[in-house]
Amino acid sequence: MKVRIALAEKGVSYMYKEEDLRNKSLLLLEMNPVHNKIPVVIHNGKPICDSSIIVEYIDEVWKDKSPLLPSDAYGKARARFMSDFIDKKVFLIGRNMCMTKGEEQEAARKEFIDCLKLIDGELGDKCYFEGESFGYLDLSLIPFYSRFHAYKMYGGFNIEHEFPKLFCWAKRCFENNESVSKSLPDPLKIHGFVQQMRKNVGLDE
Repeated sequence: MKVRIALAEKGVSYMYKEEDLRNKSLLLLEMNPVHNKIPVVIHNGKPICDSSIIVEYIDEVWKDKSPLLPSDAYGKARARFMSDFIDKKVFLIGRNMCMTKGEEQEAARKEFIDCLKLIDGELGDKCYFEGESFGYLDLSLIPFYSRFHAYKMYGGFNIEHEFPKLFCWAKRCFENNESVSKSLPDPLKIHGFVQQMRKNVGLDE
């Protein structure tokens, strides 16, 4: 989703290929032999792997339109740090909140709240994380907007009530940026995916 949004922000056309991750194509295995994971962007015959690295590549190659990363060195470092925090910690804790029950779920919920407090503080009273324009950190977090419904249904966590500023930020990103609204999956699709995952591990019937 991050890569799709970045490409849309830059107005770059591309050919999209879906992957069956249970039966990975030879092309994927060849283009990402280290991790065999998606996403992979192939540009001029050369592969770029990992969503955050791909977004930075896109920002650098198509630099004439919609800059994503901040222009100053500290701003870049801060945005990269927070994006890594979102990718590695917020995603995992959110998944744990939806895929557990009882005390384990409550512990994940509390940890999730602590993470969002940090992110909420980073946003402050700004329209976007970098101020008035949509950028790298917004792009890193906005894919979670599609998970808000699942968080509410299976994690007992209502972001609109707990973090109204972040919720308003997410709606602003979705409503004001076609790159976002056309790239994110339907929240009900994510809900259905989580529902099936819970059944697969015996949490629900």
